[in-house]
Order: sequence, then C-alpha cells, then structure tokens
Amino acid sequence: MSPPVAPPGWSRWLVPPAALSVHLSIGQAYAWSVFKPPLESALHLNGTESALPFQLAIVMLGLSAAFGGTLVERNGPRWAMTVALVCFSSGFLISALGAASEQYWLIVLGYGFVGGIGLGIGYISPVSTLIKWFPDRPGMATGIAIMGFGGGALIASPWSTQMLQSFGSDHSGIALAFLVHGLAYAVFMSLGVLLVRVPRTEQPVADGPGVVDGVQVSARSAVRTPQFWCLWVVLCMNVTAGIGILEKAAPMITDFFADTSTPVSVSAAAGFVALLSAANMAGRIGWSSASDLIGRKNIYRVYLGVGALMYLLIASFGDSSKPLFVLCALVILSFYGGGFATVPAYLKDLFGAYQVGAIHGRLLTAWSTAGVLGPLIVNWIADHQKAAGKHGPDLYGLSFVIMIGLLVIGFIANELVRPVHPRHHLSVPKEAADGRREQPA
Repeated sequence: MSPPVAPPGWSRWLVPPAALSVHLSIGQAYAWSVFKPPLESALHLNGTESALPFQLAIVMLGLSAAFGGTLVERNGPRWAMTVALVCFSSGFLISALGAASEQYWLIVLGYGFVGGIGLGIGYISPVSTLIKWFPDRPGMATGIAIMGFGGGALIASPWSTQMLQSFGSDHSGIALAFLVHGLAYAVFMSLGVLLVRVPRTEQPVADGPGVVDGVQVSARSAVRTPQFWCLWVVLCMNVTAGIGILEKAAPMITDFFADTSTPVSVSAAAGFVALLSAANMAGRIGWSSASDLIGRKNIYRVYLGVGALMYLLIASFGDSSKPLFVLCALVILSFYGGGFATVPAYLKDLFGAYQVGAIHGRLLTAWSTAGVLGPLIVNWIADHQKAAGKHGPDLYGLSFVIMIGLLVIGFIANELVRPVHPRHHLSVPKEAADGRREQPA
C-alpha cells in the first residue's frame, strides 16, 4: 500500500485529527479495569487472572511497535492504521466470543495478543508523519496525537460502565459489550485511515526546517548508539514511576487516609482515578509543547527531578494532607503522560526524522518493561507489608523510596545524552531519496 500523498492545498491540521481517531480508540486500554470485576464474578477469576489480558496487551504493544516500526516507516501511516484497526477490533470480537462461550483463554488471546498488536502498531502509526508535517513544532504535534491515548479512558470508562449496566454484567452482557466496542472502534478508526496523508515534499512548512536536513540516523544504527539506550532507561524509569501510582490509584489513596478522620470513599477514589487520567492527558500536550520552547533534555530534567521530589513529599507528608497527596500524584501523572509525548521529538532531535517511527517503536520496549516492573514493585511490596501486619501509608513507603531511586537513575541517564557520533550519520539517506523519486509530482 503506497502512502497517500497530500494534494496541493491540503491542510496539515487535518493530520492530528486522523491520529487522534486512532489514539482515542486504542486508549481504551487504560479503561480495562472496568471489566475486571464483572469478569472475576462471571468467570470465577482472581485479580491476577483478570489483569492478564491488559498485561499481555502492554507487552505486545512494546514488542509489535519494536518489530513493526520499520514496516510502518516503509508502508506509511494508512497501512499502519489499517493494521491497527483490524487487530484492535478483531481483538474485541475474539474476546466477545470468549466471553459468550465462557472461554477465558480466548479473551486473553483476543484482547491481549491480537488487540495488543493493534495497540503497538496504532500507537506508532502517526508519529513519523506528524513530525514530517510539523518539523517546526514536533513536540506539540506528537503531543496532540499521544494525548488521545491518555484520554481514551475518559471516554471508554463511562461508556463501558453504562453498557455493562444496560446489558448486564454476566458473561453474555460482557460479550455484547465487547462486540459493540469492536464494531464502534472499527468505524471510528476508519476516519483516521481515510483522512491521513503524507506531505508532498520533504519541506511541508514554508521557512521551516526540512525533514531530512541535519543529522539522519537509520533505525539499525540508532539501536547501536549509547544515546538510544540512555533514552531507553529514561523512558523506562519515568513510566515505571507513573504507572506505579496509576495501576493502584484507588486502593492507594484509600489506604493512605483509612486511619484518619477523613477517610476516602469509594466514589471519591474513583474521582481521584479520573483526575489522574485527566492529568495524564493534559501532560501529553502541555509538557510536550513546552519542550519545543525549553528543549527535550531540560523537560526530562523536570519530569525526573521534580517527579522524585513529588514522591518524596508523598512519602514524607502524604497522609497528613489530602490536597498535597492529590496534587503530587497529579504532577507525577502529568510527567508520565508528558514523557510519552515528548520522546518522539527527543528521538527526532538526536537521530533525525528519517526513520524516527521505527526508532520510536524499538524504544517502546521500555514501556513493556515498565508495565511489568511498576505494578510488580508496588503490589509485591504492599502485599508483603500487609502480611507483616502493617497498614496505611506503611504499605507504600518502601515502594516510594524505590521509585525515587529509579527516577534518579533516569535523571543521570538523561544527563549522559550527547549528540550522536558522526560515524552513525547518513549523508544522504538512500531510502529517503528513493521515496522522493517515487512520489507523484
């Protein structure tokens, strides 16, 4: 499938909505927790089992982005969005069959494996194209799209809850909800497939920097540089710190204030989770846009350095002030979202736009690692502290100290990032030149 080239006069501002239609859809992954209690009740699962589809989906997100990144670069955004649509929607349809037949392994296969491939390919599908359309503001451009992934749960969570209330929370109701998800997301993602275009030239913005100007490094060479692995550590540490709160947000705030005069109700805890999702979404556009002004290294100094300070404040004073706890958590989650949205522009600064989508895909294996590491640290330590007779904030103190240490490691890795050595540069990317010759006049 040839990448669709924009006709004369095509507005570059039509490309972010195309990207958003995909990212708002696959952002449903953050609303998986809505299905956990009904699945546990209907199929007699425990909490670990009901989390398996989500965990596998995040692992497959990183793996499919890493292995499919080069294909996305080669075949273009329309091909990638089509693959994402087919896999993500098919995952829901397979899951619907699994719920209807009470075969949980089909839900794991559908949502986790097949749908997870759709997550990965869909996540990276617009990145390279957006950077080519917005070489003057790459942080803002990728932030707009990736904001959708953070905000997808704000739509999916109440929508899924309403469907389960209408259809019932038994296995047949869950199956029908999965079916509606699969069909609705297929239609919505089709808007992105039809709307997306690549620029006609390598310099779509008048007086803006050209896409192939300056440093250009291939994906094969990029993974051999220390800069790539420093950024891998930076992303992994930042995501681990954010997901450590996000994955256990409701029980965490309940535990922190359980022994105080103002305990947190179930509804208030749910509201806290919604606030975290909003901060996650806002951070993706806000902080990534700020990185266009102050630079990528400086914005990651904020994410990692101030993030460590926020964790220190929660560990030291969190249970004495509910507003302080909520504020610090919101800041951490805004950095979590901002880190995702800023990293494609950081990669573009270091390696150029030539194969930035493929490089980004390989870097997302850091997300797969953090998706396992963050929840493991927080849950494992909390379980052991509870078994030792501790309660309240004492369940999380050691976890927060570890998170501070990880953020410090990420801060150091960010400081070690330097310009890529010229031996990795491509003077004239052959594939890029071939691509320009093949484009219609």
